[in-house]
Amino acid sequence: MEKKRDLVALSSVPLTMTLGNSMLVPILPQISRELGITSFQVSMIITVYGLVAIFMIPVAGFLSDRFGRKKVILPSLLLAAAGGAVSLAAAWFMKGTGAYGVILAGRFLQGIGAAGAFPVVIPLIGDLFQDEKQVSKGLGIIETSNTFGKVLSPIIGAYLGSLLWFAPFIAIPVLSVLAFALVVFLVSKPKEKKTDKPVPFREFLHGIRHILKEKGRWLYAIFVVGGISMFIIFGMLFYLSETLESPYKLHGVMKGLVLAIPLTLLCLASYVSGKIIGQNKLRMKWLGFGGMALLTGALVMVCLTKSIIWIMVYLSLGGIGIGLALPCMDALITEGIEKENRGTITSLYSSMRFIGVALGPPVVSLLLPMGQRVLFGTLTAVGALGGLLILLAIRPAKEKQEPDQERAKPTAERAGAR
Repeated sequence: MEKKRDLVALSSVPLTMTLGNSMLVPILPQISRELGITSFQVSMIITVYGLVAIFMIPVAGFLSDRFGRKKVILPSLLLAAAGGAVSLAAAWFMKGTGAYGVILAGRFLQGIGAAGAFPVVIPLIGDLFQDEKQVSKGLGIIETSNTFGKVLSPIIGAYLGSLLWFAPFIAIPVLSVLAFALVVFLVSKPKEKKTDKPVPFREFLHGIRHILKEKGRWLYAIFVVGGISMFIIFGMLFYLSETLESPYKLHGVMKGLVLAIPLTLLCLASYVSGKIIGQNKLRMKWLGFGGMALLTGALVMVCLTKSIIWIMVYLSLGGIGIGLALPCMDALITEGIEKENRGTITSLYSSMRFIGVALGPPVVSLLLPMGQRVLFGTLTAVGALGGLLILLAIRPAKEKQEPDQERAKPTAERAGAR
């Protein structure tokens, strides 16, 4: 495949951004003890990263259209590195709530950097390759890197935390600078199209309003389902991180391996789902609904058991359900939105998913003291809402069909930032 060096460099970006956030989850209890802060406060270390990304992803997408992809990605990686360095300095040299405040400030900067890095890689792949098959393969490699980061993150984070409680903070600037160097030296500048003109910001906003007015019913449903999925994933991870360490005394790599089980099954299910759905919108709807139904049923069963083994079994089934549903939501957006508007809509979709990332840990931290049934009963209701939205709001048979050449777009183009 052409431009292999470009792909290697660009695949380092989603890997870095995923590790930079998710590998902190297994060490949150350690951070809480070291800084003397509450479970809710420590959850904000994940939340502040997601909150800023929610608002910055669409802005980064607009800026990359106007000024160029690399001109947005490179400063964003440096900003992510700077944010990681600020958090590291606070953890290393400061103590208590003072360190906590500076760590949050560093995570805020890191979130801005993440918003301008991984989401912009997706359209850059489309710029680099002209052939649709090459675009499909390139996006598949990028998504594989993102998935690989999800599986590795709890293992690496837990291992580094066992060496030094703030060691994962050291990894964030190191990985970001490495990704920066790879993009600088290995990614070639895509050929500019003379016909392309920068879109004024007012016209950009008008285009968004027009699409949402025309196709809002099913788009809003997909946005909410994406947010719900991320909310439950990060809520489950936060619950397991707290539970495995406190009552069951699991630490280090063993804890990371246990946390990786539902994520690994989620990733495998996502791969299988992407293979099954093809360009069949009806199949996307029903497989997505089936995935959310499996998730909801698994969460109901967690309410009824106290055995950690069975809890892990049911949460793993829930991970499979989310893995089945998410590619269907990605695909419905790709197949239902014209190519020239996909970048904008997928950036909004990514922002909605970050809302779930941001809300999951703090909500679970507040529900944990109320007991397992209240916690998972709430998650069950949220999962059921996602299933109902797919069932009632998404009606592929009634949607206007795209032209044949549009329906035939490669499935890998559906990958989205997480």
